[in-house]
Amino acid sequence: MNGLGNEIVVADMRGRADRVTPAAAIALNADPATRFDQVMAIHDPRTPGTANYIEIINSDGSLAQACGNGMRCVVQALSAEGGGKRFVFETLAGILTAEEHADGLISVDMGTPKFAWYDIPLAEEFADTRQIELQVGPIDAPVLHSPSVASMGNPHATFWVRDDVWSYALDRFGPLLENHPIFPERANISIAQVVAPDHIVLRTWERGAGLTRACGTAACAAVVNGARTRRTARKATVTLPGGDLAVEWREDDHVVLTGPAELEFAGRLDPATGAFVRDRQDVA
Repeated sequence: MNGLGNEIVVADMRGRADRVTPAAAIALNADPATRFDQVMAIHDPRTPGTANYIEIINSDGSLAQACGNGMRCVVQALSAEGGGKRFVFETLAGILTAEEHADGLISVDMGTPKFAWYDIPLAEEFADTRQIELQVGPIDAPVLHSPSVASMGNPHATFWVRDDVWSYALDRFGPLLENHPIFPERANISIAQVVAPDHIVLRTWERGAGLTRACGTAACAAVVNGARTRRTARKATVTLPGGDLAVEWREDDHVVLTGPAELEFAGRLDPATGAFVRDRQDVA
């Protein structure tokens, strides 16, 4: 499946005791036909009152706490099999609620953002995470500097720029910043341009996945960071390489992400090895 081009493998692990292994994720991603950003493994619920536990695995085999685009894909997959339109899920980031609307768009309540340096987390104390000391390039003429940082269940750094986000070599800066010592759990790195108080253009280097056409939690972090630095309103459209997402940081402090999801093809996955056989009816 995909959420605005963010490639997602939705693995149905209900009724099973095993899990999608890191080795399987790496092997699956090595095949150009099944290359992906995240695996969303749907497991039986762990907590009463939730529909499922969702384990999120990056293409490098590492675990992710949250994935907004992936959650929309999960909702569409479950809704298509008659599982209802409203869901409560558990992830490493906590309990998330989601709903498919009549127009096919899907909203996910991504929970509340965290701004304390130890919650993001950062390796050293910053009293104000709306702007931290971090830069790329010469000290007297940095290419990128002073990002706003926050957690949307996973760490995000938003670098604000005035010009075109495509003019920056994110493929070169992204890996360095993702693994910078200031981020002990690594971080998602975004370049954001505010074109209007209700419109942000965004590119993201995703932790554990690399350049992505869309990152839902990065879009949420951009709006939250934009609002708390008075660059944007609390409700905005975020334009990513794959398309637009709607983000609202509500007055109850919850962040709601709305966008589409799309089925590309189906098949059977070996969760131990990553071997994948595409359904015959889907083979061209």
